[in-house]
Amino acid sequence: MSDWAMVQLGEVIKLDIDAVPVSAGTSYDIFGVLNRGRGLLRREAVLGSEISYKTLNRLRPNQIVYSRLKAFEGAITVAPHGLGEIFASQEFPTFTCGERLLPEYFALVTTTKRLWAQLQGLSTGMGGRRERVKPGDFLTIELALPSLPEQRRIVDAMAAVDALVEALQREIVTGEAMRTPLVGSLVSEPESNGSIRSLNEVGSFIRGRRFTKNDYVDSGLGCIHYGQIHTDLGAITTEPLTYLPDSFRDRMRLAGYGDVVIAATSENTDDLGKATVWLGNGEVALHDDAYIFRHSLDPVFASYVFISPAFQAQKVQYAAGTKVTRISAENLGKIEVAIPGPDIQTKIGEAMRALDQDLEELVAELALLRAFRSALLTALLNQEVEIPESYEALLPEVL
Repeated sequence: MSDWAMVQLGEVIKLDIDAVPVSAGTSYDIFGVLNRGRGLLRREAVLGSEISYKTLNRLRPNQIVYSRLKAFEGAITVAPHGLGEIFASQEFPTFTCGERLLPEYFALVTTTKRLWAQLQGLSTGMGGRRERVKPGDFLTIELALPSLPEQRRIVDAMAAVDALVEALQREIVTGEAMRTPLVGSLVSEPESNGSIRSLNEVGSFIRGRRFTKNDYVDSGLGCIHYGQIHTDLGAITTEPLTYLPDSFRDRMRLAGYGDVVIAATSENTDDLGKATVWLGNGEVALHDDAYIFRHSLDPVFASYVFISPAFQAQKVQYAAGTKVTRISAENLGKIEVAIPGPDIQTKIGEAMRALDQDLEELVAELALLRAFRSALLTALLNQEVEIPESYEALLPEVL
């Protein structure tokens, strides 16, 4: 392994603040810094007349910036190119890298727990009494610094992994965007001969009953909370994530095999009515902010009805509420969708299920790749792995 120099940040970067006087008639694009090294947060533009500061700090590409107030949360990053003119208050000091430190390399360092811990150590106190991290103290942080060629090799290797991550993310986004149009196109194909029917004509909606997260136990009666439909469950569910005591069974509303479970509450209209079909063993209890749709349709097809273009378009007129959006069982039943014959329902369900399985595999692959990225970065910055001039020798060493 090559020897890395142990330096203080003050030896390789310098405080470099471009303070710009605030003009009342000028509009300023304001930024913040996300915690855990996650980059910049761009805020809405603000007129100078609405800003109490006399000056703002202008951020330039490749500059290091952190939040003095939130540094203990890892609110530090390196500014990318292409941002245009952006500004922040004096609470966001900026620094420029010297000749010995590549900004791209330090950008990787800002995503590490080690640096976050060092920042936390400089910020004493609790809550509102926590002290800000001063630029002078920040510059005392110690960093193990490889040579410039080795920094460049590390940056290039991580950029290659990041390109794979981004490609997988794009593929997942594209696949997810296909789901609703695909249901619509399959239902509208000439061979489907789907008749337009209201959901009340093919099933009924049954509201769940109240339970709280404090009721959860390690095993017992499986249950589905409406929040799980939004965050954890896909179009098909075969295993419960949480359980209630068996003694709750008689007072709960239970979904059986083939029943569709629908979220009746959401923070936005887009996610209102998100659904999953229960294809597991036995029955599951349902939270009272969700409905059981008991129907005469193919179970898998029935789940995908709730992402169809017809359902998505009509639910908007029935959504109620501002901060929290709700839809009633009565209004759900009024929504009209194309219902093809049983054989076509099965074919549509199989086609959609295949798409979702492909997406699940991509999501799993992305999770593995992200885990590999994290392990690789840690190994590189801890000098557990050294990138040779020939990159081909790297992969067998880290796997």
